[in-house]
Amino acid sequence: MNHKIKTILFKTLALLPNKVDDYCYHKIQRYFDKSTLEDRLNSVEPTYLRLLKVLNELNFDLKDKTIFELGSGWFPAMPYFFKYKFRAKNVITVDINRHFKKETVLKINALFSNKYKQEIIPDLNNEYGLPKEIDYKPNYNAVINDFPAVDFLFSRYVLSHMNENDVDVLHNNIKDQLKKGTLVAHFISPSDLRQHGDNTLSLQDFLKYSKEEWSKIRTKFDYHNRFRLPQFVEIFKKYDLEIVHLDYESLEKGSARYELFKKIKLHDDFIKYTDEELTAGNILIVLKV
Repeated sequence: MNHKIKTILFKTLALLPNKVDDYCYHKIQRYFDKSTLEDRLNSVEPTYLRLLKVLNELNFDLKDKTIFELGSGWFPAMPYFFKYKFRAKNVITVDINRHFKKETVLKINALFSNKYKQEIIPDLNNEYGLPKEIDYKPNYNAVINDFPAVDFLFSRYVLSHMNENDVDVLHNNIKDQLKKGTLVAHFISPSDLRQHGDNTLSLQDFLKYSKEEWSKIRTKFDYHNRFRLPQFVEIFKKYDLEIVHLDYESLEKGSARYELFKKIKLHDDFIKYTDEELTAGNILIVLKV
């Protein structure tokens, strides 16, 4: 869908009463998303494999550990990898919204079981059809709620969609509340969401706007804070969180996407950063408390 049409659609949805707008948004998402559940599960496997490789390099084993996932998403993908592949003791997955549906979870149970040869037994007392040791907490704001006692904190494409101040507060809480030595792994995709489905737009197109201009374009359905990699790193260092691993991809000079990026007239807020810093994407950063 053209990004301008998508923005108008989201702006219209935002005018609807609460719950009604979410209901319509979910219906629209399902209508336009032609991927199957199996496709969506397969899309998460690279995250698992990449995380596995990095944790092996760091000599950090998640077996029998308690995992806290920030941002559950639409269905329990990473919690299943944590429980059945990493052999975690239990997984607490939280989300500011309520997306899980029992019908979907039961299908995922069967898909994951068949693909990875794991026996998944739903807890009969669980309203979502989740197995024991996976605790789903929707309508949960990790910025204002205290962290439980955990060994590992994980987020996948969440930080870019948080309010700038909330990213700061979250990491202050991580520093204050998690025990020393706890690892925190963030997958970050700091690209313009409007580009998804519209390849005429640069991944960094939103960097041409002032804060005021961007606030008039974005809605709660496509919120993005526009932080660049150095801005995230600055917050992590502010709270003395040790960076034990960092890798990312930047646009290759001469590529079509790089040429599209170079056509952008950057706003003054972003001209101090290098091209590599501005285009850094597919970020994986692991912190130690």
